[in-house]
Amino acid sequence: MGSASDRRGQRMDAVRLIVTSRRALAASGGAPELLTEVWQAQALAQAVGSRLAVAGPPELRGEALGLTELAGRGCGVLDTPVIAPGELRAAQLTELGDARQSLTDLGGLLGEVGMALVGLACAADDEATYWQCMEAIDAADESRDRVLEMLRKLADRDESLPEREAG
Repeated sequence: MGSASDRRGQRMDAVRLIVTSRRALAASGGAPELLTEVWQAQALAQAVGSRLAVAGPPELRGEALGLTELAGRGCGVLDTPVIAPGELRAAQLTELGDARQSLTDLGGLLGEVGMALVGLACAADDEATYWQCMEAIDAADESRDRVLEMLRKLADRDESLPEREAG
């Protein structure tokens, strides 16, 4: 019983929550559990995007807003899971930590989400689950593209920093 209240008192950075999501996704069993973890991952991507849009490096803010919208769509194409109070990882996000590390790990999580959804779609017994997976794959892919674009922008910024310092 103390674990949820302990988590509320802790500062939870993005990397730690993403690692938790990756582990939960890898350990998920059947379709309902997997889809819950996919939803959790998209909600976390939405929270990270929102945080970057507000407080991240200025050159990332437009892409971060796009990530927030796409990840929200990723949640919207899935049935909203029943998650116990205190178990919604996105709500536990209190700080981004290092933006590059957060984005690198988030890109990895979104790639794993896509692969898990492909496996689920291939094994789907009904058309509704199949199409839900297809839409969720598309949303995860587009979210990951935004993350990769933000990483490129950070790399471009880092490459231009020595020139600015020398000039």
